[in-house]
Amino acid sequence: ICHPLHYTVMMRPRLCVLLVAVSWVITNLHALLHTLLMVQLTFCSHNAVHHFFCDPYPILKLSCSDTFINDITAFTVGGLTSITPFTCITVSYAYILSSVLKFPSIQGIRKALSTCGSHLTVVSLFYGAILGVYMHPSSTYSLQDTVATAFFTVVT
Repeated sequence: ICHPLHYTVMMRPRLCVLLVAVSWVITNLHALLHTLLMVQLTFCSHNAVHHFFCDPYPILKLSCSDTFINDITAFTVGGLTSITPFTCITVSYAYILSSVLKFPSIQGIRKALSTCGSHLTVVSLFYGAILGVYMHPSSTYSLQDTVATAFFTVVT
């Protein structure tokens, strides 16, 4: 949006592959970290997870071991993996807004902002639900968190 005629020059195939690879590596390392920490836990009650995907908090709730390290790790790493892209999105929109405000016509500004508005709505819903679910201890995980998880997974 900031440099529309330069898009094909800036978004080279190599950069696209790099962006996909970095995102794939980060998400897999994040999942591996949770898996390695969960392997050390013991589970003494029923092992039925009433969830539609393997989310760490419902599994931690089943553990009879001390999950303090898991909670701190989930909070820290989850915070970093949420705050970093959110910050990048915010900075990107600051650049977009500064470029859009240079448009000579009100129609152009309105069209650009309406396009950005729908994306910002989805980003707000996604990050709002994530922060609500993962920024508290696993012991307090509830049905509301399951609904919020379904919300940010399915709706957005």
